[in-house]
Amino acid sequence: MALTVFILLGFTDDPQLRVILFVVFLAIYALTLVGNLGMVVLIRFEPRLHTPMYFFLSNLSFVDACYSSAVAPKMLVNCLAENRAISFVGCAAQSYFFSAFGATEAFLLAVMAYDRYVAICSPLRYASIMSQGICVQLVTWTHVLGFVNSLIHSVFMFTLSFCGSTVINHFFCEIPVVLQLSCSDTYVNKILLFILVGFMIMSTSGIIIISYLYIFSTILKIHSAEGRHKAFSTCTSHLASVILLFGSAAFMYLRPSSSHSQEQDKVVSVFYSMVIPMLNPLIYSFRNKEVKDALRRTMWSKMFPQLL
Repeated sequence: MALTVFILLGFTDDPQLRVILFVVFLAIYALTLVGNLGMVVLIRFEPRLHTPMYFFLSNLSFVDACYSSAVAPKMLVNCLAENRAISFVGCAAQSYFFSAFGATEAFLLAVMAYDRYVAICSPLRYASIMSQGICVQLVTWTHVLGFVNSLIHSVFMFTLSFCGSTVINHFFCEIPVVLQLSCSDTYVNKILLFILVGFMIMSTSGIIIISYLYIFSTILKIHSAEGRHKAFSTCTSHLASVILLFGSAAFMYLRPSSSHSQEQDKVVSVFYSMVIPMLNPLIYSFRNKEVKDALRRTMWSKMFPQLL
């Protein structure tokens, strides 16, 4: 008989603690949607933000909203529900979209590093190199690579046999956790996971590191301290996002399976599936004067339109 459902254990069976977790995660998810979709809308309707850097940032915000939405709704329902079942198809879809948007974000962060490299190291050629057509192509390729990468994982994983336990000791269908339930030989899947995730992290981090080596070299040649600070300030938000995402992803996917702790994995997964997507718009808005100014102008125009 073919397996049709999995059971997601979530975090705890304590009813009171589950309610507390529901409230906390609902607040995080609400902030994630408001922050990221708000960033998309702000950049779309503020003409001063119609530049390549903010075009990439609006796409990053959209991906973050989708990335978190692949996990959060089902997790919130399961915090309060007694029946925490998820269908086989639902599990496959959740795993696919979570992996796809996660990989897309990694590739997009690499593209944003290249954008900063061109802006700082070749400012006179920036407009011609980062034309609208090139920007659209770069973003399109980040999505293509992300979704193809996830498709490979999903095809290999969900063609395995699942004939034993249906209980997933996690709050969503994450690939390494689901693989533990298969009664097939998962050696190829684990090698594939290590290679593809390793390649994605190494290739994107390689682009980011090389870009920033050139950026730092150029910044150090700027004689004015104010000029150096201004140039570097455009990179700090991006660097923070890179460190958060790549650090947590490497910790989760590139460790030996023997060193995995299920409770520890849940905490790490919460961090990169919900906390990081919430933090990204905050990082970019608090550290970016143009975004703060645009937000201030937008709020002012809504509250006092008669003054404009």
